[in-house]
Amino acid sequence: MKKIIIVGASSGLGARIATDFARGGWRVGIAARREERLKELKDQYPANIVTKRIDVTQPDAAQRFTELIELCDGMDVLLFAAGIGFNDPELDPAQVHRTLETNVMGFSAIVTAAYRYFRDTANLHQGQIAAITSVAGVKALGVATAYSASKCFQQRFINCLEQLAYRRQVNVAFTDIRPGFIRTPLLQEGKPYPMIMSVDYAAPLIEKAILRRRRVAYIDYRWGVASRLMQLIPQRIWRHLSLEI
Repeated sequence: MKKIIIVGASSGLGARIATDFARGGWRVGIAARREERLKELKDQYPANIVTKRIDVTQPDAAQRFTELIELCDGMDVLLFAAGIGFNDPELDPAQVHRTLETNVMGFSAIVTAAYRYFRDTANLHQGQIAAITSVAGVKALGVATAYSASKCFQQRFINCLEQLAYRRQVNVAFTDIRPGFIRTPLLQEGKPYPMIMSVDYAAPLIEKAILRRRRVAYIDYRWGVASRLMQLIPQRIWRHLSLEI
């Protein structure tokens, strides 16, 4: 039985993807801060899902993640789906801190622990580290400075780990999943967003990217085109654009 661990599985994309993999016969380890929601998911597929409360901002996050791997009897795939973000043009210090605490420190703690697991286990099959980053990491978004910068960090961190794995001959693949706007609790209710997608639409695309071990996957193709066009705009022009999210 293949095994996937999903960090950030209590709601939204993480919860939907967890149930889909469990329904598909995978052993699924799920982690989040909200234990009651994890229990609800486990009750749906008690034979396939194991749970562990993990707050990625806490010092024991990596240790608890390692314990979840043991509960699953191993790990073939990590999906990091935890994250927060704010439209924060005023740069509120508390919101900046919370964003970086989760999206940078929490992300790096879990992903590093997963890398070490694949490095230290004599796995015959290639492991995989997948992370839901964002198209917001492709180009700087001033109205969401901390969020955009944190997603850029995640993408660069994955790139660095890939190079390290290649040089150290660590048998692990990387999948950087870059969605556009998805209607989850992160977005403001009632606000119109361009090319917004539902969880039901986006989740299967993300699952396909994981199963096919795509290196970079834009969700969906429209955001791939938009991201490539954004990268062509010089910063001296980009800085003048008025962008709201």
